[in-house]
Amino acid sequence: MSTPFYVSPQQAMADRAEYARKGIARGRSVVVLQYTDGVVFVAENPSRALHKVSEIYDRIAFAAVGKYNEFENLRIGGVRYADLRGYTYDRDDVTARGLANVYAQTLGTIFSSAGEKPYEVELIVAEVGAGPEDDQIYRLPHDGSIVDEHGSVAVGGNADQISSYLDQRHRDGMTLAEALKLAVESLTRDNNGGERTLTAEQLEVAVLDRTRPQQRKFKRLLGRQLSRLLDDGAASAEPESEPESEDSDS
Repeated sequence: MSTPFYVSPQQAMADRAEYARKGIARGRSVVVLQYTDGVVFVAENPSRALHKVSEIYDRIAFAAVGKYNEFENLRIGGVRYADLRGYTYDRDDVTARGLANVYAQTLGTIFSSAGEKPYEVELIVAEVGAGPEDDQIYRLPHDGSIVDEHGSVAVGGNADQISSYLDQRHRDGMTLAEALKLAVESLTRDNNGGERTLTAEQLEVAVLDRTRPQQRKFKRLLGRQLSRLLDDGAASAEPESEPESEDSDS
């Protein structure tokens, strides 16, 4: 008769966490930054059908990395929660904090359940306020914990390296073009310090823009508008050329 194989609860949870982290790290990164007029979401995602960034409600957006079918189920659940709460009470009662709590309970229950595998996802829920000081950004890892973020945050892929790069360079009062340029720069850096190029066709970009007159603040940046913003950000980073001397040889 064989002896039953025993695994301590601590080891079992550590193994589940490692399994989820490896799945999340295989996905391309998503970066979220505050800028003067709102919050911008930038993801490396060449697909135009499978979105990593989506609207949840009037002032709230959602970004995710990991297994698409798993975070898409969470996105749909979040939309249903927001619609029901807004209809039952008031639209202002739908908040990023409340939605983050719902996602935390769902992820935490799945992570601690021995009968199913943990979700290989990491989420960001953001809400734009009346001013930059009122913006809210929450990061939710696979285990259902909630991290209150400020300024910038990255998930998936080389998230630690990207977050370090953003922390050193992000500042308050950035324009959208400046924030977008910084986000793309952070995504193009590899582990060895080299850089690659990402075009507008390889990026998924959206904003929560507090200046929009509509109740819904979410907007995707596509095509020529995105290309123009990328060009503006690159131009603002270039040093001004020295004027030619009047007596220089022609």
